[in-house]
Amino acid sequence: MKKIEAVIFDWAGTTVDYGCFAPVQAFMEVFKSFGIEPTMAETRKPMGMLKRDHIHTMMDMPRISRLWKEKYGRGYTEEDIDALYAQFEEKLMSILDQFADPKPHVLDTVAALRDMGLKIGSTTGYTDEMMAVVTRVAADKGYAPDCWYSPNAVENYGRPYPFMLFKNLETLGVHSVHNAVKIGDTVSDILEGKNAGVVSIGVVRGSSEMGLTEEEFNHLCDDDKAAAINKVTKTFRDAGADYVIQDLSELIPLIKTLDEQ
Repeated sequence: MKKIEAVIFDWAGTTVDYGCFAPVQAFMEVFKSFGIEPTMAETRKPMGMLKRDHIHTMMDMPRISRLWKEKYGRGYTEEDIDALYAQFEEKLMSILDQFADPKPHVLDTVAALRDMGLKIGSTTGYTDEMMAVVTRVAADKGYAPDCWYSPNAVENYGRPYPFMLFKNLETLGVHSVHNAVKIGDTVSDILEGKNAGVVSIGVVRGSSEMGLTEEEFNHLCDDDKAAAINKVTKTFRDAGADYVIQDLSELIPLIKTLDEQ
């Protein structure tokens, strides 16, 4: 029996939506509509979390918290979070179908994994309603995992909790957490994998952590590309990633190496 039985992928920034721009665009526009202008770094820092938790985390950031108090004369309430999230969800749903194309190497890599007898699962920070759009478009483009779970399936305990991963392992019939790998493009993804006890892998190019479009990355000079790659790699390593790969073309050789250990 092969050591690795299943590969569990994240979605935006990992298998679809190069650079993970759909939620970032929606988060930034919603905060601006409430009179707060978050930075790109602030917006991307909680990426991978359940989206309502993401908003909560942003609101707790010192600069955003201060700006909110200056504008509204008080700290935020849960009702404020609800209002932000409702507008975010509406905005995201209106653009999601434009950000669900598979990233480079996804289709070939998934086909190769299946040829090797591996099962394909997935977790996400999106809700079931959002995933209905993403999975439809991705499937039309050729990518459909064997199963997927959102935080809705685990009482909204999204990343970094490991429960979505456990649901995948149960559905796919994986013998042990040691027989699965999790691949993602955010610190939350890495922590999800570590908390589940699976092999946790970060993917660099096209990641939310890098935050560049494919065109922007390709136009960088070699030194700037190396600097961007090294920065993301260090972030994933510092978060506890077991392995870091440049893109999904490096996954098959890594799986074969893991099988030989």
